[in-house]
Amino acid sequence: MSVLDLVVRRTTELADGIRELALAAADAGPLPPHPAGSHLVLECGPARNAYSLTNDGTAPGEYTIAVLRRGGGSTHLHGLGPGDRVAASRPRSAFAPVRTARKHLLIAGGIGITPMVAHVREARRRHRDVELIYVHRPHAGAFAAELAATLGPRLHRVTGRAEFVRVTRNALAAQPLGTHLYVCGPGGLTDRVLTDAADAGWVPPRLHLERFVPADLEPGTEFVARLARSGRDVVVPSGTSLLDALERAGVAVPNLCRQGICGECRTPVLAGTPLHRDEYLDESEHGTAVMCCVSRSETDTLELDL
Repeated sequence: MSVLDLVVRRTTELADGIRELALAAADAGPLPPHPAGSHLVLECGPARNAYSLTNDGTAPGEYTIAVLRRGGGSTHLHGLGPGDRVAASRPRSAFAPVRTARKHLLIAGGIGITPMVAHVREARRRHRDVELIYVHRPHAGAFAAELAATLGPRLHRVTGRAEFVRVTRNALAAQPLGTHLYVCGPGGLTDRVLTDAADAGWVPPRLHLERFVPADLEPGTEFVARLARSGRDVVVPSGTSLLDALERAGVAVPNLCRQGICGECRTPVLAGTPLHRDEYLDESEHGTAVMCCVSRSETDTLELDL
């Protein structure tokens, strides 16, 4: 992993339980640019967590993230103050805005607003058409004032499930041809929006999602990972990830998020049919690569370039 040495420049309470951290290069140098929808993987004490970047990524002097306190690594980050150091990956993105889209419809649930803030800021800078539906707990709407000032009537803030379903379905049915949909939030919310979009006639190439928590995955059936370079066979039992099985067999595979989001554990497939359960690989890579942390095999044997 390429590691950035960052220092906390400031912290700000955005809403109940949500803190923003501004991070700069420890040597005061420039930071790598990135598109909207990018994230960093941060060292959070004993854990490593991915957090969406909310800043303008064209020539960033600092990175900003918003962290919901939920225990574990988020508690560690909430305890940091100006001058504290943190290690991070370089920015990664699997959720960038499509440049050719006629319009961008954004739907965010809770802390899933973080990548959408970057999308809104970039859309404003590039004079793109954007609309946002934001559902959150009462008094827990981060970035609410900025979003209201930027989007005006194109911001729909809701705090109840029934209202969210109604507003979302109406928006999905009213978009012009060429609109792309971006969804980020809890698994249940994301799945509901995608189901409603499919019912409204949206096609998969115009649907983009990022989950801020891992999806619940089925344990899957047992298969064998055949390692082409070493000639070894590694059994991957039901309920055990390919990554865990390889590590237990002493095979080192680079990894970060262990959620199928960051792309670090991408491994080429030489034979067999992968069962893709990640949020990183696009359709053109299905069959030629696998994300070891979450994906499995549809065939009894999956041959890997390891």
